[in-house]
Amino acid sequence: METVSIVLFLLLAVVVSGAVSRMLPVSLPTPLVQIALGAAIGLSTEHKVDLDPELFLFLFLPPLLFLDGWRIPKDELLKDMSTVFELALGLVLLTVIGMGFFIHWMIPAMPLAVAFALAAVVSPTDPIAVSAIAARVPIPRRMMHILEGESLLNDASGLVCLRFAVAAALTGTFSASQAALNFLWVAGIGIVVGIAVTLVATRAKAWVSKRFGEESGSQILVSLLIPFGSYLIAEHLHASGILAAVAAGVTMTFAEISRQAMASTRMRRNSVWDTIQFTLNGIIFVLLGEQLPGILAGAAETVRVTGHHGTGWLAIYIVAIVLGLAALRFAWVWVSLRLTLLRKRGQADAQPLHSPNWRLIAAMSFAGVRGAITLAGVLTLPLVLDDGSPFPARDLAIFLAAGVIILSLLIASIALPILLKGLTMPAEPSRQAEEDMARVATAEAAIRAIERAQHDLAEQRGDADFYAAAGSRIMDLYRDRIESRSQGAKASAEARLQDRLERDLRLVGLKAERAALRSLALERRVGSSIAQKLTRELDLLETRYRG
Repeated sequence: METVSIVLFLLLAVVVSGAVSRMLPVSLPTPLVQIALGAAIGLSTEHKVDLDPELFLFLFLPPLLFLDGWRIPKDELLKDMSTVFELALGLVLLTVIGMGFFIHWMIPAMPLAVAFALAAVVSPTDPIAVSAIAARVPIPRRMMHILEGESLLNDASGLVCLRFAVAAALTGTFSASQAALNFLWVAGIGIVVGIAVTLVATRAKAWVSKRFGEESGSQILVSLLIPFGSYLIAEHLHASGILAAVAAGVTMTFAEISRQAMASTRMRRNSVWDTIQFTLNGIIFVLLGEQLPGILAGAAETVRVTGHHGTGWLAIYIVAIVLGLAALRFAWVWVSLRLTLLRKRGQADAQPLHSPNWRLIAAMSFAGVRGAITLAGVLTLPLVLDDGSPFPARDLAIFLAAGVIILSLLIASIALPILLKGLTMPAEPSRQAEEDMARVATAEAAIRAIERAQHDLAEQRGDADFYAAAGSRIMDLYRDRIESRSQGAKASAEARLQDRLERDLRLVGLKAERAALRSLALERRVGSSIAQKLTRELDLLETRYRG
C-alpha cells in the first residue's frame, strides 16, 4: 500500500502541476512547478521514494526518447545534421574536459575523476526539459529542431564519458584508445539494435494483421514494447540502451510509412502515447523535487567535503558551474555557426549570408537545459570504491547536479523570452508548393479509384446512372481541390483562405451539433449508446479540422 500511495501522490502532483502553472501570474515552465510540488510531497509525508537509478533509466527514458525520435521532423533533422552532431558530440567532449578541470580546480577536495564524472552528467541537454520550455516560450521552429536533435544524441556520448570517468575513479587508470573503441561499440551497436528491433517488430505485426486481422490493443501494446525491448537487448550487449531507443523511434517513422495501421488504431495509439508522455514527463520532475529535501538535509555535511563550513558555498559552486556550461556552449555555438556559414559560402547556389545575431547564439546557449538524464546519471555513481571505501564526494556531486538542473530551468525560463522577443530569424523556405503537389497527387489517385469502384458497382448491380451520380458528387470535391491547387500562386492563396474559412465554419457547426446532442442526451430523447457514437464522430471531425 505504501508504494501505491506514493505513486498516487506523484500522479496527483502531475495533474495539479499543469493547472497551477497556468494559474500563475508569471510564466514558469511546468517542470519547475512539478519540482516544487514534489518537494512539498517529500516534506509532508513520511513515505520516501528510494530511487533506483537503473530502474529509473529503464522505466522513464526509453519510452520518452523513443517517442521524441518517432515524432521529430526527419527532414529538418537531416538538414541540420552537421550542426546537431557538432553539438551532440564535440560540445559534450569539450564540456567534459573543460568543466572537469574547472570543477576540480574550484573544488580541490573533489578528485579529478569524480569531477569528470560530474561534468559528464551535466553535459547532455534534456529533450524533455527542452520540450517543457518550448511549451511556454515561443522558440523558433528550426532552433527547436536543432535542440531536439542534439538532446536526442548527446545522451549516449555523455553517459559513455560518465562510464569511463567512474571506471577511472574506481581503478585509477584510463585508456583513451580503449575509450574510443568502446564508444564506437556502444554507439554503433545501440543504433543497430534499435533499428533491427523496430523493423522485426513492425514486419511481424504487419504479417499477422494482414492474415488474421488487426486488433488495436495489440498494435498499441507492440509500440509500447519496442523501446523497452531495444533498451534491454542493447544493454545486454553492453551497448547504449538510450541510443537504441532513439534509433528505434526514428526507424518507427519509416517503418510505419510502408506498413500502415488502421486509422482508428493510429488515433488510439496517439492518445495513449500522449498520455504516457505527459505522465512520465511530470513524474520525472516531481521525483526530482521529492528527492530535494533529502539532498538539502545533508547539505551541511556535504559542504564540509569542500573544506568550507557555510552552505552558501554550494550555491556559489552551482552558479559557477551553470555559468561555465553556458560560456562553453556560447563559444561552441558561435564557432559551429561560423563554420556552417563558411561551408555554405562555398556552395555554388549559396544566398548572401549574414553573421548570426548574438542574441540567437545566447538563446541557443541558455536553451541547453538539464533534466532527467543528468538526474539519472549522477545517481548511478557507485556508493563504494573497489576497496570498500566510500565513493569520494558522491553526495556533493548529487547536490551540485540537482542544483544545475533547477538553475538551468530557471535561467532558461527567464532569459529565453527576453532574448527571443523581437528577434528576426532567417527566412525559412516555403514548403507550400510541396504540400500542394501532395494534395493534387492524392486527389487524382482518389478520383481514379472512385471511377473504378463506381464502374464495378454498376456492372454488378445495374443502374449505372445512380452510381455515376453518387461518384460524381464525391469526385467533384477532389476536382475542386485539384483546380484550386493548379491555377497559380494567387488562386492557390485564395483557395487556402477559403479552406480556412470553411474549416472555421465547420468548427462552428460542430460546436452547435455538440450542444444540441448534449441537450438531447440530458432530456433522454436519445439513448447513451447513440450519444456516444455521435460524439465519437464529432470528435473525429473536429480532430480533422483542427489538425
